[in-house]
Amino acid sequence: MTRHHRRVLALGGLAASVVLLVACASGASSNTADGSTIGPASPLPPEGEVLAVGTIMDHAGEVELCLGPIAESYPPQCDGLPVEDWTWEGVDGFETSGDVTWGAYAVRGTYDGATFTTVGPPTMLALYDPMIAPDPTAGQPGAGDDATLERLQEELPDMLGDAYLSSSPENGWLWVDVVWDDGTWQRAVDDAYGAGVVVIRSALRTVG
Repeated sequence: MTRHHRRVLALGGLAASVVLLVACASGASSNTADGSTIGPASPLPPEGEVLAVGTIMDHAGEVELCLGPIAESYPPQCDGLPVEDWTWEGVDGFETSGDVTWGAYAVRGTYDGATFTTVGPPTMLALYDPMIAPDPTAGQPGAGDDATLERLQEELPDMLGDAYLSSSPENGWLWVDVVWDDGTWQRAVDDAYGAGVVVIRSALRTVG
């Protein structure tokens, strides 16, 4: 299994780096199916601590934080962010099968664009009471029709590259989950597709 590819095995992949929406090294832009352009765009790593909710997967000491869907197997499989400074000492709520140990937690740490470094003990999801994030759409329907949202759902995994986690259409919007966004990618998709079509949601959230 490729360790630094961060989409789920069942869905695709996700790699460890600060990625651009497009070919960042060359500064090139990528054309969408309708001829519009996304990029170049490069979210900066977050300053300070962030909060993540996901599955910690420990393969014989190689620890990952999986933020997207998990492949249904036993033990489960995923490719996530490399994790540093993780310990199972004093942690409850995990399972072990062979050389794989895993559990679902809310974890705090720092993210440098490639690696998640834990800060303090995690909280089991069964005991975690998250604050509800505000609805960026304010409950209003989006401007996308079914055909448009289906097309964008096919395009955006390649456009967003290694940071893409998942997406789902709802009420005229395409909700797209990524590892991290500081607003850069939201502005990029608004410029490419028009406001009122795509909502970018960051799995990592700043603390404070």
